[in-house]
Amino acid sequence: CRLWAERIANETSRPRFVAGAIGPLTVSLSNSPDADDAGFRVVTFDQVKQAYAQQVRALLAGGVDLLLVETIFDSLNAKAALVAVGDVFDESGKELPAMISAAVGRGGETMISAQTVEAFWTAVEHVHPLSVGLNCSLGPDLMYPFLQELSAKATAAISCYPNAGLPNPLSPTGFDLEPVDMANRLEQFARGRLINIAGGCCGNTPEHIAAIARALAGKHPRELQSAADAGERTIVDLGAREASEFHPLRLSGSQPFKQQEGVFIMIGERTNVAGSPKFARLVKDGKFEEAVGVAQQQVENGANVLDICMDEGMIDGVAAMTRYLQLLAGEPEVAKVPFMVDSSKWEVIEAGLKCLQGKGIVNSISLKEGEAKFREHAAAVMKYGAAAVVMA
Repeated sequence: CRLWAERIANETSRPRFVAGAIGPLTVSLSNSPDADDAGFRVVTFDQVKQAYAQQVRALLAGGVDLLLVETIFDSLNAKAALVAVGDVFDESGKELPAMISAAVGRGGETMISAQTVEAFWTAVEHVHPLSVGLNCSLGPDLMYPFLQELSAKATAAISCYPNAGLPNPLSPTGFDLEPVDMANRLEQFARGRLINIAGGCCGNTPEHIAAIARALAGKHPRELQSAADAGERTIVDLGAREASEFHPLRLSGSQPFKQQEGVFIMIGERTNVAGSPKFARLVKDGKFEEAVGVAQQQVENGANVLDICMDEGMIDGVAAMTRYLQLLAGEPEVAKVPFMVDSSKWEVIEAGLKCLQGKGIVNSISLKEGEAKFREHAAAVMKYGAAAVVMA
């Protein structure tokens, strides 16, 4: 690829870059394949991260110009890939731009994990990607509204490379859309100022890509927007005090959550073993499925965030936190809210972070073990893409 890119660049006087594609795997970290056990997973976060790290090292050795984490159906898989990317960058001393691209279904969710595109962006924006976008999926016609939403929310460049429609065994290419169809659809995206990067995924032939390139030649790309343009911050009038910027806290489960000025964030504490005797008893007895009912009740009663804590002498905190969060991921009405991973033990916090497909909160990190350990934990929280409560 490197030699081909250099040859084409020399022949055309137009630069070519090689993107190392990092695919989605065939297993999900957010969903169970076992209908009888919502907490079962085929693989662990660490196994997925290790597999991705091996791939990233090989791509770097092969001389790619950037990395592309793509066809994401589960953002927890993507987060494992992004943590692996960060780890390899740290160990190699070499850093490349990263592109991130998700696959959406008819309802606008990532195909398996039921996460909306805005919640997905909130979960991955901490890596400051070169671009975020959508690919594969159901074809460009059904992608438009979700691309429109992502374009309105994201501060990165927007990429789009859809399938050539739905699979069709009677079509010469195996897909519905011809080159002219793909060109017309992506030109529509460009006219709407929704995209910066365009291409094609399954069913696209060289003729499709050539048609897309011709249709988009000379078209003005989407303007990159700041966080303020995306509605990420507002100015608060403090009256007699000096005016300052209000930075709303933005979190996500399968749904996005944005802090509203002057409104308390309601955090459900009954999924904390210190906050509910009933919950503590269920966890101690290993009745995690019944304990899920406590979380459901908290969400039904208006909790914006669920605080989950397993700090009790008779409980294996790492195992309990992992099991409970994996069960909650299988409950759509609970999984839609962000989770606060609450523990005084770092190993329990990290175990919890490895189960969150969205952007959660760590409660908490502090200087009680010294500045070096604090910095280490803070850097890890940032790498996992979580917010943090910092204790004085």
